[in-house]
Amino acid sequence: MTITAAMVKELREKTGAGMMDCKNALNKTDGDLEKAVDYLRAQGIAKAEKKSSRAASDGLVWAYIHQGNKLGSLVEINCETDFVANTDEFQSFVKDVAMQVAASAPIAIRREDVDPDILAREKAIYKEQIINEGKPEHIADKIVTGKLEKFYKDNVLLEQPFFKDPEKTIEIYLKETISKLGENIQIARFSRFVLGENSK
Repeated sequence: MTITAAMVKELREKTGAGMMDCKNALNKTDGDLEKAVDYLRAQGIAKAEKKSSRAASDGLVWAYIHQGNKLGSLVEINCETDFVANTDEFQSFVKDVAMQVAASAPIAIRREDVDPDILAREKAIYKEQIINEGKPEHIADKIVTGKLEKFYKDNVLLEQPFFKDPEKTIEIYLKETISKLGENIQIARFSRFVLGENSK
């Protein structure tokens, strides 16, 4: 079934979920609006978006050191109140994100945060690879776009598959946590440290 922009808009208005989350839910439920609402609720995504405009000025800074003490990470994750910051659910989320950073070496939290110079270099490499493979230049841009999506999935924290459950991304895990705790939660910053290497 074709998922139209109007269907996505209606689902967004009902749930407050993001556009891509709504489109994905409609695809998974063959365009059934009510089933899509249930799917988003089950994923913890519905209504999480509505909390994202609220101030998140509390939270935690958390350090994770991998066994052997040669790899570690430091993350700052914000929420709205110290009450939520002290809950087991929030602390579990913070620990998981710190471990994700250590394990998966993201270079940015969101795709908009990726250094434009890195993107330009990746695009140039992809385009040259495609031309060298003998593909026509007029379709190169479409292939480059597809390769960039894979680059984002590998390198952007929110788009990476969650190491404990690769069926969901860190963004979905974040939205589930927001939904459970009822507060805006933001991943503010991170650093990753590898012994003998410059930190990312």
